Order: sequence, then structure tokens, then C-alpha cells
Amino acid sequence: MFDFGKRLRELREQHHLSQEAMDKIIGRSKPVISSYENNLKLPTLDVLMSIAALYNVSLDYLVGFEKKEMVSVEGLTESQKGIIHSLVFEFHDPKQAAVGFSERQQAIMSELMKEFSKKR
Repeated sequence: MFDFGKRLRELREQHHLSQEAMDKIIGRSKPVISSYENNLKLPTLDVLMSIAALYNVSLDYLVGFEKKEMVSVEGLTESQKGIIHSLVFEFHDPKQAAVGFSERQQAIMSELMKEFSKKR
């Protein structure tokens, strides 16, 4: 069975935050955070979203559905976001696990270098 409180505590400790520091960031008191970590209370969706953003993880990961980190594309242009999405998709494809880059992967990497080297 998934232990939300344990995951929350692990994330907080990995980021070297106290319950008091987390309290100031997400706007919930230390006793409330303690109750989350001890599985006495479950956070609301808006609090879960704040926690996921704080630790840069997906909601799925936070609540135990998936063990993957989130890739934040905040502040990127639409073109840059498209390249990042292509990278994530392309490099997670187990069929592409050959030695070296495929032609498609080479093209994505070329676009990545062009796009992110542009002056803003």
C-alpha cells in the first residue's frame, strides 16, 4: 500500500526543508504538515499542486501512481516546449535504445541546440 506521508517526508528531507520552512512556502501550518506526513490528514488538490510544484514532481508521483519526476517547461517559448516534449518522448521509447542517436534523435538535438542558442 502506498504511503503518502512517507513520500512527502522523503521529499521534504531530500530538499533539506523543515516543516516550518515548508509551512511558509505552501501556506499550511507545521501541525498540518505533520498530520500529512503521519497520514492523519490528506491535503486538498490545491495543496497537492503546491507541493508538487515545490518539489518539481508530478501529482501522479506525489500520490503514488507513477514514480517519475516532472519536467518543468515554465518560461519557455512554444517552440522550446515542443522540442522538450519531443526529447522526452523520443528518449523514453525503449525501441530507440540502440547505440548512438537515430536520425530523428539527431534532428531533435540539432533543433535543441539552434533554439536554445538564440538570443532573447
